[in-house]
Amino acid sequence: MLIKVKANVLSKEDKVIKKSEDSFEVFVKVDAQRNVANKRIIELLAEYLNLPQYKVKMIKGFKESNKIFNIRYE
Repeated sequence: MLIKVKANVLSKEDKVIKKSEDSFEVFVKVDAQRNVANKRIIELLAEYLNLPQYKVKMIKGFKESNKIFNIRYE
């Protein structure tokens, strides 16, 4: 399943907001330097979806705020 994520870095708290069935907005406290924010987004999405982190994979938007993730539920 593909989901769209709007990433917001340097926010006051880490949180995930579900906008629609396949769209989320994720707020992270960390900066986007050295891929730290992307790793934190994966952690938060996995926790929100109750999945292990290896089932959440970013496929597009590595250096952008709009990202696409592949979620494996099987």
